[in-house]
Amino acid sequence: MLRSMKIVEEIEGSGGLGGVARMTEVIAALEYRRTELIEQLRSQRLASWEEIGQACGMTRQGASRRWSRQAQATSFGDAAAAYRRGRPPYPESAVDWLVPGTARSVLDLGAGTGKLTQLLVARGLDVIAVEPLAPMREELIAAVPQADVRDGSAEAIPLEDGAVDAVVVAQAWHWFDAAKALPEIARVLTPGGTLGLVWNVRDHSVPWVAELDRVLHRHTRVEIDSSPSIGTPFREVERLDVRWEHALTRAELLDLVASRSYVITMPAADRDELMHQVGELLDSHLDLRGRKKLTMPYLTRCTRAQLAS
Repeated sequence: MLRSMKIVEEIEGSGGLGGVARMTEVIAALEYRRTELIEQLRSQRLASWEEIGQACGMTRQGASRRWSRQAQATSFGDAAAAYRRGRPPYPESAVDWLVPGTARSVLDLGAGTGKLTQLLVARGLDVIAVEPLAPMREELIAAVPQADVRDGSAEAIPLEDGAVDAVVVAQAWHWFDAAKALPEIARVLTPGGTLGLVWNVRDHSVPWVAELDRVLHRHTRVEIDSSPSIGTPFREVERLDVRWEHALTRAELLDLVASRSYVITMPAADRDELMHQVGELLDSHLDLRGRKKLTMPYLTRCTRAQLAS
């Protein structure tokens, strides 16, 4: 404890606002490094959540809630190619509804590998795609070279004030810190601009899709709010659901499963077992076995809101 206090006093210096700023900078750096170490421990199965919780002065549940989400949010870079191959696009009618016909410039925020970016560029829009993970950006640039691809996050958007007419977020809003993201989105939008959120959700009313979900949820269950509330300074929140089907191969379905964040962050043995179980389902289910092409039913859930003028 005495050694720790001496270090704190050295950082604090003469105190005042300068001391607070220096301490804030050091705390941020330490927290970043602690997260890296925890991700390393978990990925290599070197420590349990209970042990990590004890080391951090927390409960097992508290440590798991705090860092397993962070690990999942940053995990997609480890499976960027599978994400690009396996994830579905979005129905044209949903894009029509999300992006106003008057919009000329659009920000695709948390753009991933460009599944939505590609559709926006095809409409002749000026598209800026912001994605924090380098492997995802590499896939995005290769897939949609016409887009202006930038490193950045929803909490720190690398655009000037009033730069775009619309902001769209595909399959990513649940990873954002909404309290920080909403003011940033409002800042880069023109007055009266539109924020659009979209998720592709598998239609569980189809028996084989329900069985697939049961297989996935034996290992973990991730609940996503696909109809989130949007607070000030946005208004006139509207919702739209679109039912559609996506044709894919067996290999693409396996990529779809492999690109899930909770699958990427599983220990290797658990991940292999899960992929084996999915393969068994494809081989045995009456609606799937022997088929080279599959049809995945989706419910695409859309939310849009307008920035107050």
